[in-house]
Amino acid sequence: MIERNFLTPKEVACELVTVAENKVNYSIVQKIILGIIAGAYIAFAAVASNTAAFQLMNNPSTLGISKLISAFVFSGGLILVVVCGSELFTGNNLMLMGVYEKKISVKQLLLSWTIVYISNFVGSILIAFLVTKSGQLDFASSMLGGSTIKIACTKVSLSTHKAIILGILCNWLVCLAVWGSTAARNIGSKIMAIFFPIMMFVTAGFEHSIANMYYISAGIFAKGNIQYMDAAIQLGVKQSDIVSLDWTSFFIGNLIPVTLGNIIGGTVFVATTYWIAFLKKNK
Repeated sequence: MIERNFLTPKEVACELVTVAENKVNYSIVQKIILGIIAGAYIAFAAVASNTAAFQLMNNPSTLGISKLISAFVFSGGLILVVVCGSELFTGNNLMLMGVYEKKISVKQLLLSWTIVYISNFVGSILIAFLVTKSGQLDFASSMLGGSTIKIACTKVSLSTHKAIILGILCNWLVCLAVWGSTAARNIGSKIMAIFFPIMMFVTAGFEHSIANMYYISAGIFAKGNIQYMDAAIQLGVKQSDIVSLDWTSFFIGNLIPVTLGNIIGGTVFVATTYWIAFLKKNK
């Protein structure tokens, strides 16, 4: 008999309940450290994907292929999070299954989410600051810097309902990537299980709150460089949009609604649906 090297969906559901129990028992220091490095891993992926695709991204005739290239590279971020070990807020939305199974409390869940979310922000913004101050965005006569500002301006200009919906769709796929990686029993299978859902969400242009902690903060830092500002204007960004790009527009115009959407996508469309499908009926 051939030994099975993956978990069934029901086994994954049970495994994720156990994972939730383990996660809430991490010390605060562990949660902070693992949260910071997860934010950094996602930021590294964002830096690399932008650098790989920005020239194609700003040409309408190559926009589709630029998204595909960006998605291919960005997938490495969640692969690092899962394989190397760290705590990512969006994936941790699956911890709600532990609440449903009465293995963890709502208070424990919310405390864990809050610590990890803030820590993800610290890691993301740290990389954004270092990248913008390092001269990395000088590529192609500062056009990478201009593209960074353009991306940030585009994200903060989303309507609230659109940001929420794009956030829902994004974390639906991210949590499916985590679900699939949990089912896999070896590194290669985990990587493949993560790769395709993440590639799908990036190519489609959905909104990920932790990734946006890098994308938008990098744009805010970059607009302090006159060369990057000029490059952004050359790329069609209005000067008024650059001026209005700030921490207020970041939080209100993007981060809050996208985070809300991410929570709905992960908790409702993955954690809740699979709990009902595989665990609730056994009670």
